[in-house]
Amino acid sequence: MIVTRLIGGLGNQMFQYAAARALGLRTGGAVYIDRRDFASYAVHAYALDVFTLDARDAAPEHLPAAGFGARLGRLLRGRRSPRHVRERGLRFDPQICALGGAVYLDGYWQCERYFADRAAEIRRDFAFRQAPSPANAAFLDRIAGETSVSLHIRRGDYVSNPQALAVHGTCPPDYYVRAVELLMRRAGCDLTAFVFSDDHDWVADHLRLPVPMVQVAGNDAAHAYEDLRLMAACRHHVIANSSFSWWGAWLDPRPDAMVVAPARWFADPARDATDILPERWIRM
Repeated sequence: MIVTRLIGGLGNQMFQYAAARALGLRTGGAVYIDRRDFASYAVHAYALDVFTLDARDAAPEHLPAAGFGARLGRLLRGRRSPRHVRERGLRFDPQICALGGAVYLDGYWQCERYFADRAAEIRRDFAFRQAPSPANAAFLDRIAGETSVSLHIRRGDYVSNPQALAVHGTCPPDYYVRAVELLMRRAGCDLTAFVFSDDHDWVADHLRLPVPMVQVAGNDAAHAYEDLRLMAACRHHVIANSSFSWWGAWLDPRPDAMVVAPARWFADPARDATDILPERWIRM
């Protein structure tokens, strides 16, 4: 049995599920989720129900005890919780992939190496339950008819929250210009940038690219998965320092898709993001 604690936005929840699912596939263990924290987490809601994956809630006796009294009660009843495994840092930990028995995973697990050997199964789990809305279907048709580049600009709390800004920072317009210029040289053809952002007004005022730009607006936070679907359909990708656009690029299974990602993932130099980006992606 593998239980994974879920918290954060859609991208973080996907990482947490993927690491647990891959471990379950390796060991033959069933995967369960712990989404209790969303009851008191006002920033984001549980979001994995948009996918076809089978996310079953863990039974109370398989969740970490809340205190000594709860632990003692379980021991007296002969029940033991799965071993609680906490993430020790941002670097890839190979010991996680070798875990056996009943475990409770508590971390973000933001590294492809936790599930790269099970990529096909993970992508199947992250297929969308619902067909796209008519507006998004129209975007999909347009994306398919162009040599399309998904380009994600994350602002939101990265800008409005001083603490988040100090930790994450934002990618400047110059990063996106240089990334698109690189893709133009390597693709050797005309490109169209499909721009995804939580601040389209800022994009209109500050971003000038050497290729045509299409602002993909209309999907609110409750329908962010629609943007994820559209990103994955694009031919190439320029991502932000965001787990959301990380997944938008990773869900594209084409081996010749080019992904440009910011080499500096965190503004905080104390956070080591060495393992977050797959080696095949282009760091800029």
